[in-house]
Amino acid sequence: MADPLLIIAAGGTGGHMFPAQALAEAMLARGWRVKLSTDSRGAQYIGGFPHRVEIEQVRSATFARGGLQAKLAAPFTIVGGIFSAIFKMLRDRPAVVIGFGGYPTIPAMSAAWILRRPRMIHEQNGVLGRVNQIFSKRVDKVACGTWPTIMPEGVTGVPVGNPVRSAILERAGAGYIAPGDYPMSILVMGGSQGARILSDVVPPAISALPSAIRRNIRVSHQARSEDLDRVAQYYADEGIPADVQTFFNDVPTRMSEAQLVIARAGASSIADLSVIGRPSILVPYALAAADHQTANAQQLVSAGAAIMIAEENLHVESLSEQIAAVLDDPKAALKMSLAALGCGKPDATETLVAMTLKLSETTP
Repeated sequence: MADPLLIIAAGGTGGHMFPAQALAEAMLARGWRVKLSTDSRGAQYIGGFPHRVEIEQVRSATFARGGLQAKLAAPFTIVGGIFSAIFKMLRDRPAVVIGFGGYPTIPAMSAAWILRRPRMIHEQNGVLGRVNQIFSKRVDKVACGTWPTIMPEGVTGVPVGNPVRSAILERAGAGYIAPGDYPMSILVMGGSQGARILSDVVPPAISALPSAIRRNIRVSHQARSEDLDRVAQYYADEGIPADVQTFFNDVPTRMSEAQLVIARAGASSIADLSVIGRPSILVPYALAAADHQTANAQQLVSAGAAIMIAEENLHVESLSEQIAAVLDDPKAALKMSLAALGCGKPDATETLVAMTLKLSETTP
């Protein structure tokens, strides 16, 4: 008898893909087969998935982007994808189907609903994404990464936390070296796609730090490809040691070694910060749907683990003051680190695994 099959559907951002990867790793370890359905954007992140995961790349269609022709073609692409998913699901007969959000999840989740396969969605943010809103009333369970999560009327969510990759779990609760008169690391992350505003404001804010702090600073800065050279050149001109890349494959190591993290408030970043336990300055993306990044950040801010700065209030002088406030007060920085740990859910993956196994018992 073949091992049970889990189909995971996830859209093309790190926020969707990293929790999906964590679940895939855990289910493979339990002897399951795992198939990932994603799009071309999501394919950028499949390198981190175990090689035993079967990858299926589907055409993604959205009404939110592209010109008129793309918007008119979107319904046909979606319907075609659904029929294709139904055919494949009839053949593969998955035990459970789980969607992590994003438009590429529509075919798999629609097919699972039509065929009445056991199904669940996992919402990483404090507000349901568009696709997860559609399916929240058409699944058996809604697992929530951020709690509380704003839910549609009549829908009940289960507080689970956001699963983190095994590389993050290996650094869970890593000892925090409080700031002092020795080399200190700042990690700057603009989400999986980078953030121009952080590339504009963070380098001069670090440069403006008091010399007693600045002389000890080492920076790891994630920047968009179009900003890479100018950001790297700025740090070089200011004499600040910096590693500037478009994407860090070793975020767990860099985060665990950092005295301070400056980041967007994406769900995966929040989960990583709370599992490893690091002080942070969070700048929620102002155009995030339903302002969900502000909702994501709220738990860390309320716990005293993070400082939140709205985009419109992010200026060189004020950011420099906030950085100095953390790095010039070792006791406060350590307290922030411990507060972040108190918000962490390192068992989120195991909780989601347990829900998956329970759902599989209802497989027709």
